Amino acid sequence: MALLDGAGRVLTANRALGRLLGREPATLTGHAADAPAVLHLDGRAREDYRAAVREGSAPGGHVHRVKHEDGTTIWTEITLTPLPAGAGPGGAPAAARPAVAAGAPPAARTLLSVSDISERRRLTEQLRHLRMHDPVTKLPNRALFFERVAGALADSATGRIGLCYLDLDGFQAINDTLGHRVGDRLLDAVARRLIHCAGDGDFGGHLVARLGGDEFALLVEDSTGTEQATDLADAVLAALQRPFDIEGHRLAVSASIGVVERLCAETSPTGLMQAADTTLYWAKDDGKARWTLFDPERNAHRMTRQSLSARLRPAVERGEFLVEYQPIVSLADDTVRGVEALVRWLHPDLGRLSPDRFVPLAEENGAIVPLGRWVLAEACRQARRWQLEHPATPLFVSVNVAVRQVWDSDLVSDVAQVLEETGLPPGLLQLELTESAVMGSAGQPLQALQDLSDMGVRIAIDDFGTGYSNLAYLSRLPVRALKLDGTFVRGFRTAKHLNPADETIVSSLVQLAHKLGLTVTAECVEGEAQAERLRRIGCDTGQGWHYAKPLPAERIDDLIGGTALPVPPDAAG
Repeated sequence: MALLDGAGRVLTANRALGRLLGREPATLTGHAADAPAVLHLDGRAREDYRAAVREGSAPGGHVHRVKHEDGTTIWTEITLTPLPAGAGPGGAPAAARPAVAAGAPPAARTLLSVSDISERRRLTEQLRHLRMHDPVTKLPNRALFFERVAGALADSATGRIGLCYLDLDGFQAINDTLGHRVGDRLLDAVARRLIHCAGDGDFGGHLVARLGGDEFALLVEDSTGTEQATDLADAVLAALQRPFDIEGHRLAVSASIGVVERLCAETSPTGLMQAADTTLYWAKDDGKARWTLFDPERNAHRMTRQSLSARLRPAVERGEFLVEYQPIVSLADDTVRGVEALVRWLHPDLGRLSPDRFVPLAEENGAIVPLGRWVLAEACRQARRWQLEHPATPLFVSVNVAVRQVWDSDLVSDVAQVLEETGLPPGLLQLELTESAVMGSAGQPLQALQDLSDMGVRIAIDDFGTGYSNLAYLSRLPVRALKLDGTFVRGFRTAKHLNPADETIVSSLVQLAHKLGLTVTAECVEGEAQAERLRRIGCDTGQGWHYAKPLPAERIDDLIGGTALPVPPDAAG
């Protein structure tokens, strides 16, 4: 301790302060406490100390480094405690105070306390190191990595930042088969190679961190551009191509790397990692063992997909969907025999969306079950209305069914309930499933198809010819109709571009289907030349823009019972 006058000079100091600084207490008297002869504060530490003296700082500690007489640095906690006027140290009467330096103000006094916290500081730093580093690889962990990212964004000399975020391909299999000990040794060996690629480790080159599991990150703090980050990614891929020899095992792993490089002003630590995580997923999805560069356009598409996916179920509940109908026409006499129900999403922000924009998402997240149930009910209600209004020429309605509807719901019960509620005869409902789904059916899906067929519902295979094309297997399935994929009839457009092989293939498929008792519908009929060739081959019905685009239900009324097809393009809408 030391007693200071109003100007911050030492009036007296105890022996403990002398031992701490390596000086005799008497040599400290008369000097300003922050002077080289006493605490030897400089820079910011001196400014903080003097401000505290001027303001008459209340009890409180300031951590500063002070110099010992032998030149070593000591971490200390310095406390300044103002003393009441007329009191000596500890509140003693003025008569008991030690001698005061000549010329010192008689009133203001401050008690200076200096505590050596070097050991505590060392232990704190050790604990912080343990808390901020990975125990397996000794690399910085996720917490320290984010701290460094924040610092780099604030202080980058180039104003740019780069990141390579990588995940090991095939690591989990090694960990599962050879155990965690070998897995940890492999992770440590990978870390050493990454450090070599990055430079001199934590602070001499690019920062290398292990973010958890088999995920690592290399941070380019003062990026000079995209090429620097992609060159680093190339170096990492090359380094990891060499096998690792771990405890008698020769192990091979590769890495998928997401690369992000951008202006610091345009991102945040969270934004940078979100972009890197997305890009890493792209690298995995693109085939692994490669790096992929962040693409704002691709990311915008992903964000749109996520937004659409999240809004699908609420959209069904809010009634944002509608059903349109595309005629299925007899090739023999151009009369409408049925319609295919096609769902549209009237999105409040993006407008009218076609099925290819949202049906795959609905199949992924399960929203296809409530959506499919709604389409089925809507289509059957409309088909029943047509049946009542045109009893002489009843139309069947064809509704697409996803395999997930069979697995995740009781499709048979749903169909039976809808038919009962609407009064539609089962024979006027056709359910379309894709070829790959039907050909691979077993167990529950196959039983559901059989139950629906027994109920009287027609089962059709959609997009036939794009999957297994196993006609022999069809004889064991309750299928009534095939819908030929549009790729089979595209070559029929004009005589000039006619490919004899196309006609041979379609003719053979139609003949085989007929021998199996199946009807055949050709999709994507776009012109009279196609329709004529399909008619000559013996195809039963056709569907496509040659006849009509998908139409609102009220427009179908005009086509029922007549031979007004093909519909002119303007009438098709």
